[in-house]
Amino acid sequence: MNIDPSTTKYLISARLEAEGIVEKPDIVGAVFGQTEGLLGEELDLRDLQKSGRIGRIEVDVQSKKGRTEGLILIPSSLDQVETSIMAAALETIDRVGPCKATIRVDKVEDVRVTKRNKIVERARQLLTSMLEGSKTSGSDLLDEVRASVQVSEIVSYGPERLPAGPNVADSDAIIVVEGRQDVLNLLRSGIKNAIAVEGTNVPKTVQELSKEKVVTAFVDGDRGGDLILRELLQVAEVDFIARAPRGREVEELTQKQIMKSLRNKIPAEQFVEMYGLTGQVYKPEDEAPAPLERDERPPRPEARPPAPMARAEPRPEPRPAPMSEPSFEPAPEPFAPPPARGGNPKLDRYREMLQSISGSSKARILNDNDSVAAEVPVRNLVETLKTNRQARTVVFDGIITQRILDIASEIGMRSVIGMKMGTITKQPNGIEVFTKTDLASP
Repeated sequence: MNIDPSTTKYLISARLEAEGIVEKPDIVGAVFGQTEGLLGEELDLRDLQKSGRIGRIEVDVQSKKGRTEGLILIPSSLDQVETSIMAAALETIDRVGPCKATIRVDKVEDVRVTKRNKIVERARQLLTSMLEGSKTSGSDLLDEVRASVQVSEIVSYGPERLPAGPNVADSDAIIVVEGRQDVLNLLRSGIKNAIAVEGTNVPKTVQELSKEKVVTAFVDGDRGGDLILRELLQVAEVDFIARAPRGREVEELTQKQIMKSLRNKIPAEQFVEMYGLTGQVYKPEDEAPAPLERDERPPRPEARPPAPMARAEPRPEPRPAPMSEPSFEPAPEPFAPPPARGGNPKLDRYREMLQSISGSSKARILNDNDSVAAEVPVRNLVETLKTNRQARTVVFDGIITQRILDIASEIGMRSVIGMKMGTITKQPNGIEVFTKTDLASP
């Protein structure tokens, strides 16, 4: 049914019930015929319709089981009083054609209120759309400008034209990631020394860079990241390994997540020990310049065959002077080769404990009485130490790292005993540090 909006201020809605079959013309005829002369000349329905003050009468009827039901709509531009009188007059109709009928007015609706509600709702939608389109904060402007600059900063490096940050050539350290989007995301966080391998086939450029620079492999926390990491460990010299949270990709990390992942990086040799990848890593000693590189760079898992050399050279490099004086310099006197096994029962016990967990990737945490308070996997050692304030000594089948020593100093530990010494830049005071070589019997 179509209602003419130009003649509508109010809409009379009435329901018809007839005891028989009637059609639309019968109903319209009854409305005009039975109200004619009923309300006087001023409210004559025909005259009002001709003048446009009453709109077209719309009828919708349905017949079922010998009865007819219908809806009558009459638009009106009369005032409220006249419209109400006209609506009441409809209820006086008692016959439609040959059938008895009743008409009941359901409501007289103010169409202008409905229109106003629609106007308000539509205006709200338009305003919301307009605000969203024009909403640009200062931080949005900064991010937009920064993103455009960062995209322009990405360069193509080497003959393979690998996506890289602008500082890869000049930096002493690089971060190796999977793809171009990873490099862009690191640029957004202000990290400009990243380079992408663009797949699991590590380019020659990255392999050569790994011989000159400190390399951190930053991979996704999924199976694809595992594959790239294995490939890197086999063909390049990787110093540190950082991983995105499980199930996440580097390209989708926030700046906070990126920084946290890079802070939590672990030495490659420790990663290899933890996950049993010893036979799958690149061995620089197979090449002529490898010994020189080993002297200049942190100790690596692939250098395990010449272990005595590795222990002799990296130890002075990290400047462990505080450690050497309280713990290691007295060692040659009380722990000279003959009495080494029986000279100090505590160290003998540490040696036996270290031997018993060798190859298990386990760590034993001792309390004040040197009793075993907990035994955990090495991969969980850092988190366990953070929550165990009663720990005084830790003996573990792994590599002693700067992070472990920092946590040990923070919680007041006395001794740290591990298989090998990693890259230590600062030796905390008051902590005894021993390796398997230090405790070994002559």
